[in-house]
Amino acid sequence: MADLQPDTVTQFLFDNPDFLDTFVSQHVHEDRIRQWSQRKHRVQGHNAVTLTNGDLFKDQRSNWKNCVQSKKWRILQDLTKDNTTNKARVFTELAACAAESVNADGHNLYLVDDQNQLFLASKSSKNQRAPSACLGRIEPRTSLPAYVAFTKESVLTNSLLGDPRFPLGLGVESDRGVSAIAVPLLHGNNAILGVVELYRNYGRVPFSPEEEEVADMMLVWADICMEYVEMYNSMMKQRKLNDFLLAVTKSIFQDIVSMDTVIMKIMNYAKKLVIADRASLFLVDTKSSELYARIFDTGRVEEHIPQKEIRFPMDRGVAGHVASSGEVLNIADAYTDSRFNRDVDLQTGYRTKSILCMPIYNRGNIIGVVQMVNKIDGVFTKADEESFETFAIYCGLALHHAKLYDKIRRSEQKYRVAVEVLSYHSQCNDEEYLVTKQVPIPSDIPDILDYDYSPWAIDNDHKPVYVLYMMRDIFKMHSHKNKNEERRFDLDDMIRFTLTVRKNYRNVPYHNWAHAFSVAHAMFTVIKTSQHRFTPIECLALYVACLCHDLDHRGKTNAFMVKSASPLAAIYSTSTMEHHHFNHTVTILQNEGHNIFKHLTSAEYKQILSDIRHCILATDLALFFSNRSRLQDIADKGEFSWESAEHRRLVMANSMTAADLCSMYKPWNLQVQLVDVIMEEFWQQGDQEKVKIGYVQNPIMDRDKVNELPESQVGFLVGICLPCYEVMAQILPETKPMVNGAVANLKKWRELADKEAREKEKENEEKEKEKQTDENQDEVIEEPPVKTENPSDDVKVTSEMTPSSVDYAIDDSASDTSFLAADKPLPDLGSDRTSNISVPSEKTVLSSKSDESR
Repeated sequence: MADLQPDTVTQFLFDNPDFLDTFVSQHVHEDRIRQWSQRKHRVQGHNAVTLTNGDLFKDQRSNWKNCVQSKKWRILQDLTKDNTTNKARVFTELAACAAESVNADGHNLYLVDDQNQLFLASKSSKNQRAPSACLGRIEPRTSLPAYVAFTKESVLTNSLLGDPRFPLGLGVESDRGVSAIAVPLLHGNNAILGVVELYRNYGRVPFSPEEEEVADMMLVWADICMEYVEMYNSMMKQRKLNDFLLAVTKSIFQDIVSMDTVIMKIMNYAKKLVIADRASLFLVDTKSSELYARIFDTGRVEEHIPQKEIRFPMDRGVAGHVASSGEVLNIADAYTDSRFNRDVDLQTGYRTKSILCMPIYNRGNIIGVVQMVNKIDGVFTKADEESFETFAIYCGLALHHAKLYDKIRRSEQKYRVAVEVLSYHSQCNDEEYLVTKQVPIPSDIPDILDYDYSPWAIDNDHKPVYVLYMMRDIFKMHSHKNKNEERRFDLDDMIRFTLTVRKNYRNVPYHNWAHAFSVAHAMFTVIKTSQHRFTPIECLALYVACLCHDLDHRGKTNAFMVKSASPLAAIYSTSTMEHHHFNHTVTILQNEGHNIFKHLTSAEYKQILSDIRHCILATDLALFFSNRSRLQDIADKGEFSWESAEHRRLVMANSMTAADLCSMYKPWNLQVQLVDVIMEEFWQQGDQEKVKIGYVQNPIMDRDKVNELPESQVGFLVGICLPCYEVMAQILPETKPMVNGAVANLKKWRELADKEAREKEKENEEKEKEKQTDENQDEVIEEPPVKTENPSDDVKVTSEMTPSSVDYAIDDSASDTSFLAADKPLPDLGSDRTSNISVPSEKTVLSSKSDESR
């Protein structure tokens, strides 16, 4: 082995190239091969590529040419996934690879800009001179790259200096280049993207057609690589924008405290989005046609602090132009634009260079303008406009919601003030409280437990004392079970609560304080006289619910409230007035000094409110029929049990209806007077319906059909009242007087209905007789005129409707369980009636029972 000389090894390797290839492939590492290749190229003097902006681009030709063929794609793949990659970088790499493939001495890359002009993007030699980076428009008979860009065909020339097609030679001036290959970079739609120019210097072997083909094959990757780069960059850009907008949305919508807060966040995010130095946001005042702002970006630590509001017309300045026209303005040099106002710069010393101003829309209307000033790294681009256009949509939503929030907040404050004022005026005053407190509550009231008792005969000023008597009795009725039961109420709270409840009943003909008092008395009678097994909480809930069941009643039915588009109907879609009555009850309880349940435990308080709500809603006739049917079925099957909470709630609901209809079982002379009052309230609603909708929805409310009243009363007693009282008597036999009183009144109404029917029948007969006489006259044969007397001249003809059926007398949508309580009324429309029904005193009424004539 000592005789082995380098020349011998060299000769052996030349003679056996296959051995060399096998040996290198099996025993030499790829990195070592790359090092050899790089060392060889350094010896040959290849230079780094210099970009036209003066930066050096690392020559990656060795990476392309000398790596294993199966791994060539990785270089471009890594390059295209680089976030900083652009078209120039990709094409520069491809140009370098092509130059290496054909062993060129140098190469130049030219790209086409938006104005269809060629400009030098990169060059491989520092010795080349480029007077201007722009080569001008694409046209023949100028330079080689311009000619290739014009023809879109590759060119091989070995007489570069004498070719008439491109007398200017290379695009970049060179004294040594004599042979060149120029290859166009084409897009898939045959649009020109750029030109790669490869050249060999004087003294080198000229390019061959085969080398031109190799260059073409290498550069065919340009379109594919560029499309991939653009797609990848577009996706990454969109992803970043989405992440940015998501952050904006979370930040703005999670913290909408005030309009100023939203404006500050919009300005901060706007600057980050387009990398601007400062930002401004102006809102549009459509009433005065002005732009205004309170938040300003001063560039200092205390920036975005609310300052004195500034205003200016919408036709002034850059922002005014955008607000007026909706046009997006991207101004590269503000001082060359006549719309720019230089006064601000003169006052602040700040130099405005570039401006991007864009309108903010909401529901198709411009509500503001955002203005970004001075892009940090140049001028605002088309990409900035597109990104901010998307951002502006979120700005519009944020500003819209911020305005709504401000309105809601102001409305809430106004509401609180209104509630405070109304609470003051709707609560009993100290004088009323002291006067009532001085009246002693009697220890016993004679005959108050009689079912024939007339609550309407009690003077209006004395009713609160009676209410306190009954309420205290209910609080104390279970004291034998709990010695501390009597201490669980506060008399002062009871007085204020009762007086405030009275004050919150409107002055309507029937559903007023007198009606509430009568219903509460009816329930007190049931509780005190029957052998029920309601719990103490349920008894108290029943009584309070009766007292409050028509609070703030407007004298109108639920159907009328819905038909007239009342605000209450918009709040409560079903049982409109009943829900309002309950909520009004809770409002009164929440007033200071009015909580009569404050000594109850938390569980008891929650339970009693639930029971009161159940009882008040039960006064809606729409719910009565199903409640009564279920209770009747349970009672008929003998399955009723006081131990069942569900069964007790059904009895409570039915008891509320019975108490609400208490006027229907009172003595006859009292009942007919109450019906007159009820009908007056109904007729007032009918009068309004005639004016508003042109007809009366329920015939019973038409005062022109008063003659049908007896028949409708019969239908109401038979269809609603008696079924309600009868199931009550079946569960609580002590309530039988309700049934008896209703039956007695039914007999009287039937007599009146029969009398009305006979009179109507008589009128119909007379009308028929008159009609027959007229027909006979028409059939007489014409003869010489004979003077006769018309026998029907003295006949009085009237036209009446047939008696109404039971069905039309029942208003299923009524919120009051009283027939003629079809529901709860709006303000009193022209009635001079007071909340006290004009009824004789109790003694007078009861002493006149024998007088049953109407």
